Formats: sequence, structure tokens, C-alpha cells
Amino acid sequence: MALEVNTYLCIPILLAVYLLTKHVLHKLHRLPPTPFPTLPLIGHLHLLDKSIHRSLARLSDRHGPVLFLRFGSRKVLHVSSPLAAEECLSKNDIVFANRPRFLGGKYFGYNYTSLAWAPYGDHWLNLRRISALKILSSTRLESLSHIRLDEIRTLIRRLYLAAGKNPDQILDLKSEIFCFMFNAMTRMMGGKRFYGLDIEKLEEAKRFRDVVDDTSRLKAQSSIVDMFPVLRRFIAGKLEKRYAALQKRRDDFMQAWIDEIRAPDDSVVPENDKTLLQVLLSLQDANPEYYTDKEIKSLSQTLLHAGISTSVDTMVWAMSLLLNNPEVLTKAQNEIDGLHGSNRLVEEADLSKLPYLQSIIKETLRMHPPAPLLHPHESSKACTVGGYRIPRGTMLLVNVWALQNDPNTWDCPEVFRPERFEGKEYLGRVKDGLTMMPFGSGRRRCPGENLALRIMGLALASLIQCFDWNRVSEELVDMTESKGFIVPKAQPLMTKYKIRSIVVGRLSQI
Repeated sequence: MALEVNTYLCIPILLAVYLLTKHVLHKLHRLPPTPFPTLPLIGHLHLLDKSIHRSLARLSDRHGPVLFLRFGSRKVLHVSSPLAAEECLSKNDIVFANRPRFLGGKYFGYNYTSLAWAPYGDHWLNLRRISALKILSSTRLESLSHIRLDEIRTLIRRLYLAAGKNPDQILDLKSEIFCFMFNAMTRMMGGKRFYGLDIEKLEEAKRFRDVVDDTSRLKAQSSIVDMFPVLRRFIAGKLEKRYAALQKRRDDFMQAWIDEIRAPDDSVVPENDKTLLQVLLSLQDANPEYYTDKEIKSLSQTLLHAGISTSVDTMVWAMSLLLNNPEVLTKAQNEIDGLHGSNRLVEEADLSKLPYLQSIIKETLRMHPPAPLLHPHESSKACTVGGYRIPRGTMLLVNVWALQNDPNTWDCPEVFRPERFEGKEYLGRVKDGLTMMPFGSGRRRCPGENLALRIMGLALASLIQCFDWNRVSEELVDMTESKGFIVPKAQPLMTKYKIRSIVVGRLSQI
């Protein structure tokens, strides 16, 4: 009996000694503040709920904007203030230019060699250069603007015809925006549409849509495992088999698409008319040893899978906010009407003349950044942040949502107020640190920012100009976020709409 009592006493004593020792060592190593206690195996996992960016923001409110955490065995630096973010992504930009080695990078990133997952170095720098100069340059995007315009006009025409047949129908707006965005991206990539009734190869289109849907589901299911390596030990085998099988399907589809475009053709495509895959194949002709099919597939998949869902989610958030704030919607319509009236429909070249529309997009990105926690970085060597020592191999989480909704920086941050951006840029560095960076900052800043702003601006301007939008009931649109690391709107965006009389003549002609 005495032995049993002593055993029961030893367990809590040993646990207390372990926790105190960890706490003392933490102080001695000059690490940033950390919530106490750090539990064995799981670290600080017990402090997080399903809304990860919000629970981390609450921890920062209690312990400070620079936090050192443990996700299982993984060292994590969490920053949530403009100055701390600037110190990480400006002063220590090269140090934090690496990526942690997640399962997605191993399989979808071709063993950590893709633009999104490659470590900082010559290979990544070359991929970034190709993206900036050959794929996502202003000149290249301008040459493909007719595709984006054609796709938004296709969407507008479909909505126009549907409204004529049934003026009282309720529309799933996210589904419509997704079809537009996906077709615009795949046409720019390789000249094909994969959604809609006029698809010639229905079986091929279905295969591609299935791959996209399965990719999104697997990423969502595995994100928690990536963040907490202790869980990976228990389900790694099954999960990696699913990753490998899905990546083979992705790779096979892209290879068939590339082979189809590569097939001999008597016609010569002018440089300005080339799709993005044709541009990459031209680079391969000049330097086949570097621009292999693997590199082309890697870049193509990064552009397709990274850009579509985030832009769709932002547009859905924007329309949800406009439905809940009809006075803002009316002001945006008046701005567009003042530019053209009923003379013509809005085009991409008009976006620079619509500052209030731009403010709506910025305010949406502020309140609902596509990635509330920036895609994780990892330190390549020890450095200093906020006066604290940060060890090599620490994963950096920049809480963009927290710093863009901080009441110390923003007046009434919970209020949708596009006017706060009038006459201001705010999408780059300012004197008080990085107060807003929905596309990231530094070397790893999203290379597709220009394309995203163009395509979101055109889509929103067209929807606002052509239709009057209303909620399906008197109740406000539910603005609940999904749970996890990427937070689209939890509930579908159902809405009513009517054709605006000012453009009915123009809509009947498209």
C-alpha cells in the first residue's frame, strides 16, 4: 500500500519538476514569452481551438505580440503586431525565407522543389524570376485580359438569362463565382474551360474537377497533422498513401495537358497570344535541361491550386459584406454608373478609375485575409526578434488577421468601412510596421497579387454594375468563418438579384 501511495505521488512530482525545468531553461535561453505550462508531447496544443488564428490572437493579448510555442515537437514563433511582423519579414527576411517540410510540400510540391515549397536558394530564385517576368508580369497579364473579360461576360450573361426566366430565384453565388474563376484560370493556363454546359470533353472536365476537389479536401484534413508532428507518427502511413495516389492523378492529368499542347501544329502562335503553358514550353525549347516537364507541371499546379480558392473566398466575403451593408453597395454602383452610365460595361482598364471599389476590396482583405496565418516560414539560422533569441528551425506564423484587426492600429476594426482606405495604399510597408499584408511581405510575398487584384476587381465591378443584390431574408448574411488554417465563409452565400435597368440594353447584346 505504501509503495502504491509513493508511486502516485511520484508522477505529479516528476511532472512538476519537468514543467519547472522547461520553464527555467526557456528563460535562460532568452526565448520569447511562452504560455505556461508546456505539456509533454503536445506542447501548447491544448490551448488552441478550431479557430486557430483567433485563439492565437487571444494568447497574444495575454502574453505579448511575440510568442514562442510548441506544437508537439515543433518550435513555433507567433507574431501578431506590425512591428514584430516587419522585423521578421524585413530585417530577418532571408533568415525566414525557408518553408517547413509539410506533407503537401513533399508530394504536391515535387519533393520540396516547387515555387511554394522550395527552400530559399538559387533554384527558388529562378522560379520566382520566371513567375515575375514570364508568367505574372503586367505585360503577360494584359495579353490575357481578353480571357478574363470573356469569362466574366459569360457569367453575367448566364445570370441575365436566368433572371429573365425566374426573377425570384435564389442564387448560390459562391458556386457561380467559382465556375468563373476556375474557367478564367484554366483558359489562361492552357486554353481550356472545365466548367459549364458548353464543355466539349465532359469526361476530361470531370476528372480535372475531381482532382481539384480531392486536393482541397486532403489539404484541409492534413493541415492539423502538418502543424503538430506528434500526430503524424500515428497516421503517417495511410495519409502518405493518399497523398501519393492523389499526386499521381494530378501529375498524369497535367502531363496529358502538356503533351496535347506540345503536339505538332502548323500554326505559329504569336508571343502575345500564348497561354501560360505555351510560354513555359517555349522556355523548355530554349533550355530543356532546366525547364523539364516536372518544372512546368510544378509551376502550373502552384498557380492553379493556390490562386483559385483564395480569390473565390475573397469575392464571396466581399459580396457578403456588401449585402449586409447596402449603402456601400449603392455607393459602389453610383461610382461605376458615374464612369460609364449605360454606355458600356466595365472592363479591366477601368479599375484604376474606381477608387471606392478598390477600397471595398482592401477592406474585405483587411477583415477576412485569404490566409489569416500567412503560409508558414522557417528560420534557416538563429536570429533575434523583439530582443528575443529565435533558434534555427523555428516555424514562423504571422497572424495577419490579428494585426489587421488590431484596435490599437485600426479604428473600430470590426466595422466594414471602405472609406478608411480612401486616398491610402496600405498594401505595403508603412512607417508603423506592416499594418496590412494579405498577400504577405518580403521575398515570399505572393507572386500572384497583381492577377488576384485584377480578376477580383473585374468580377466584383461587373456583378455590382449589372445587378441589384439583396439578402434572401431580413436577417443579415451569416458571417461565420470555417474552422482551420484557411477560413472561407462557413455557410453558402445565397442571394437574390435583379437586372439593373440602366444596363439591360447592354446585357441583351452580350
